[in-house]
Amino acid sequence: MTPSGKMRAAGLGLQFPGIPGQHNSITDVTGVSVGYATLIKGQGALKVGKGPVRTGVTAILPRPKSEACTPVFAGCFSFNGNGELTSSHYLEEVGLLTLPITITNTHACGLTRDATLRWASQNYPAEFLDDFGLPVAAETYDGFLNDINGFHVTNEHVFEAIESATSGPIEEGSVGGGTGMKSFGFKAGSGTASRRVEYAGQDYIVGTFVQSNFGKRDDLTILGHPIGKVLSEPEMIENTVNTELSSIIGIIATDAPLLPHQLKRLARRAALGMGKTGGIGAHGSGDIFLAFSTANGDVLGDTKPAVQKAAFIPDADLDFLFEAVIRSTEEAIINSMVANEGMEGRDGNFVPALPHSALKNLMKT
Repeated sequence: MTPSGKMRAAGLGLQFPGIPGQHNSITDVTGVSVGYATLIKGQGALKVGKGPVRTGVTAILPRPKSEACTPVFAGCFSFNGNGELTSSHYLEEVGLLTLPITITNTHACGLTRDATLRWASQNYPAEFLDDFGLPVAAETYDGFLNDINGFHVTNEHVFEAIESATSGPIEEGSVGGGTGMKSFGFKAGSGTASRRVEYAGQDYIVGTFVQSNFGKRDDLTILGHPIGKVLSEPEMIENTVNTELSSIIGIIATDAPLLPHQLKRLARRAALGMGKTGGIGAHGSGDIFLAFSTANGDVLGDTKPAVQKAAFIPDADLDFLFEAVIRSTEEAIINSMVANEGMEGRDGNFVPALPHSALKNLMKT
């Protein structure tokens, strides 16, 4: 279960392949932490600027706060690009990521990026006195439930998400940036999972975090079962037009030593995990994935002019990491729905929870 007692997929008996880490979370990667600011306020008819509000901010810190300015090697991949992930050009150019990653709603993405810079300049004034930052901020659309044009996310919410970031078990479902999200016609949002792997006698972790907001009901597939085709109930209540805008942001972390081009290869495999749940990469979907490695910190933290040496696993031996990304992404998406409840938002629009009873019955077939 999550810290607040929400059931996760494994708690229902769903057995996804692979061996999970201690908490089956992206935070099983040492040094990685996740924090949230969750905004839920009001009900009834939409009044732009007043609500109802169903949104928030998620912050993922690749390194501890004291090392937030030490880069990590990283790579990103856009499976379908109807979405935003800032700093993607810089990632493509140099393969480095610094500062917290934020995920929020589509119309707050720029604010969370800028607020992250404000947080960094206040906490690390010496580092930012004569330098620049290009933090990663990503988004998915929550306008079906949320007053998205009310711009309710503030700098303080970003600071709250970053400062509250914790390791160990984390909440999932309708929290943080995932608060107003839905997948396959069911309430979704924030989800995570991890896999333990081994290479050359050394144990490593691959962890995935998703903000899940994609998919049509008929396409939902769990452990190979086309369960969405038989779950006509409960239905969504759509009092305003459901625009079918959909997206997923996936963040993959590992402590395995990898180079930027290898991390981009890992990011690509997250799309296969999405596909195992029924995602097709629809035209209107922003399906964007980022992978980073916490290894090689001593090298990346060294600013002295010198020829440097970085550790890495050979490309020909990466298949075990590809599989871990696929498996953890698949389970993280399902966790984002299982650890959730139905939610009513703007104009009485309602997204039901994925019925746990149907999943328990699935395990009997």
